[in-house]
Amino acid sequence: MDLPELRRPQVQVPGGQRLVSATTCPPHACNPQPLLAACFARIAATRMAALPVVNPALSVAVPAMQDWLGEWLGVLVTPWTVNLVILPGPGGRFRAIEVGGAQWWDFPSGRYEFLGHHEDGLGHYQSCSLLSPVFEFATQAQAEAFARAAFDALLAAPLPPPASAEGARLAGGSALAQPLSRRDFLLGGPFGGGR
Repeated sequence: MDLPELRRPQVQVPGGQRLVSATTCPPHACNPQPLLAACFARIAATRMAALPVVNPALSVAVPAMQDWLGEWLGVLVTPWTVNLVILPGPGGRFRAIEVGGAQWWDFPSGRYEFLGHHEDGLGHYQSCSLLSPVFEFATQAQAEAFARAAFDALLAAPLPPPASAEGARLAGGSALAQPLSRRDFLLGGPFGGGR
């Protein structure tokens, strides 16, 4: 049976990755947080209900979601996983990649790989797994606190590296003015010469 109206046009891009045409992936004009939560609540009640990877202490929640460069960036907690998620917004950077395909996204904290997904009632989205399964959490509050902390860390710039004796020396400063760590002391000095 051929159903051409259900076929999505695909585009070949550099690197051999196939993309579904952007016309099949309309942006969410409003924050899709309730839509994402409702979609995964349905999945929890149906496809995932009796699976052994489900933590019965947890439920579906979206503790954080915000506009990020014109797309919707959030963090999803389910009884089986905690994921970062990106859904299309009006920004035009989101591409509906095939299910299981990958796209790299740059954030202040670094570069991360997101996988393509599609769910009826939600449409295309991408996710980056933070933790799965989630048996480490005894309560919903613990899972949501972890999710919020990961979300905040994603958007935080990395901390500058700690000052080191070698870094000070290379910058023209005095290596001796830098504090000597216990490791450097035990290994033979500020430059690790005792190895």
